[in-house]
Parts: sequence; C-alpha cells; structure tokens
Amino acid sequence: MSEHDDDTTDAPAGEHVLVVDDDPFIARLLEIELRAAGYDVRVAGDGVQALEAAQERSPDLVLADVMMPNMDGFELTRRLRQDPRTASVSVIMLTARGLSADKLEGFSVGADDYIVKPFDTPELLARIRGVLRRAREMRAQSPLTGLPGNVRIEEEIESRVQNAQPFAILYADLDHFKAYNDHYGFMRGDQVIQFTARIAQEAALALSDGEAFVGHVGGDDFVIVCPPGAAESISQALVDRFDAESPELYDDEDRERGYVEVTNRRGEMQRFPLLSISIGVATTELRAFAHYAEAVAVATEMKSFTKTSAGSSWAVDRRTI
Repeated sequence: MSEHDDDTTDAPAGEHVLVVDDDPFIARLLEIELRAAGYDVRVAGDGVQALEAAQERSPDLVLADVMMPNMDGFELTRRLRQDPRTASVSVIMLTARGLSADKLEGFSVGADDYIVKPFDTPELLARIRGVLRRAREMRAQSPLTGLPGNVRIEEEIESRVQNAQPFAILYADLDHFKAYNDHYGFMRGDQVIQFTARIAQEAALALSDGEAFVGHVGGDDFVIVCPPGAAESISQALVDRFDAESPELYDDEDRERGYVEVTNRRGEMQRFPLLSISIGVATTELRAFAHYAEAVAVATEMKSFTKTSAGSSWAVDRRTI
C-alpha cells in the first residue's frame, strides 16, 4: 500500500467530480480510480461538453486536461468562474507540460491546483481531497467575519452533546442594529459585525484558556461555546468591552446626543438608542441537553429575555429541567 493510501480523514461523501480529457484512455482510468475512491464521477471529452455538463449539474470539482480541442482547460476554467452557477466549483488542471508559465496562467484564470502528467494516483487523490476540504471549510465560514458558520456551529455543539461533555452556549446579538444599518448604510453595518466578531473572539479565548469556539450564525448573531465555568466571565467581559468601544462606531454628533434618527415605515422620524449587546446563556451545569437544537433553543430564550431590559446585558438559564 502506498504511503498516501491510509489517509481516510477526508473520505468523500458522494462528492461529484467532472473529469475532462480528450484522451479516452486517461479519462477512463481517472473515472475508475475516482469511483473506487468513493466519488460520483462524470466524464466529458472536451471543454465544450464539460461546460454544458457543469451548467446542467454543478460538480464539486472539475479535473480538467489543459490541452484539448474546441476549448482548452484554461478557457474552460475562465468560463466556469464567469458563470454564477459554477463560479465556486473547485478546479484541478492536468497537463503534460510542467512549464511555469502554464501553471501561472492556470492559477490566474482561477484553478485551485495543477498536476503534471504522468501523475501518481495516490498523490492525485490526496490533492483532490485537499482541494475539496478547503472548499468545504470556505463554505462553512462566514465570508464577512471569517468565523465558522452554521454548519460548523451545529457540529461543534452536537459533538459535545453526543460525547456528554460539559459546555455552555452564549447566544449573542445586537440591539438596534437595523436602525444603525438604516442610518449609516451597509458598509458601516458590516464594520459593526466585524468589530463584534473580533471582540467576541478575544474575550472568549482570553477567558477560557483557549478552549472556546466562536461562530457567526449570520447577520448580527454570534455563538460562543465554552466550558461552563467561563460562561459568566466571558459574557460580562463582552458586554463591558462592547459598551466601552462601540460608541466609536458612531459619528460625533450621534454619539454625543446618544441616539440616531431613522424614518420608520409610517414615514415618521424615530429615535433609536445606541447599539447594545444581549447574551443568553445555556449551560450543562444544572441540566443535560438531548441534542443541539434543545441547547440552542434555551440560549435563544434567555437572549430574548435579556432584550426586555435596556442596554447591554446577559442572563444564564438556571433551570434544572
């Protein structure tokens, strides 16, 4: 067995690969190897066929020969990147030429990797696994904050539930964020989200001995998963820092008067207080959770409770059932 063959950490889960090569022998060889490795495989004989196939059903990865009739691999990759249906597809180029200029052109049109023929099959499979793993990780991240998104948040909490590990969930969101967005615009709103992500990460990691997980649910909602003993100190630190630094996100005039004015749906000018943060905490200290959704529901309920009071605040669920 090759030294590469024991890497099963990224075994495919029905991931779809489109093989593009005008040499039927190589195309068939790749199809056999990839099917044996667990991938769902389709084959196209040139770039034109491949583009049509990808637009009909977007693959997870395109494995494309560079030198082909009708449309070469460079043009195929360029077209895939220009089409919204296929813009995020991973692309690995295969070529008999190992010229630096070819590699540079491949990367410049959007290829994710570049392999020179003749290739070692275990290495090719390892490169495919690597490219697909990076693509999955990118999809699981919030593009705005770089924090793990909903998929990773659910995995993190569910893993702790299934392994009966003690944990706390802090569910945080911002108060009056829509008014801020309406008043200052989406670009300034995005800066608020990024600011909140940064201070949440810093507070969580500093007060949990590096054991906290911070995720971005979306919009102005964030989740922190940490040891139960760190939940209250993280909550308080996040509230304190948010209140100390968030006023700097306002223009001087608005900050000094303590509110912004926004036209409501009835066309009336309405005053909204400055941003604050509300945090609801669910913890396994007094109760167990059967699954991810139950734990998140409790944290969400506590967050809703904190929103009934003015200003930044946090609350911990103390119920035993």
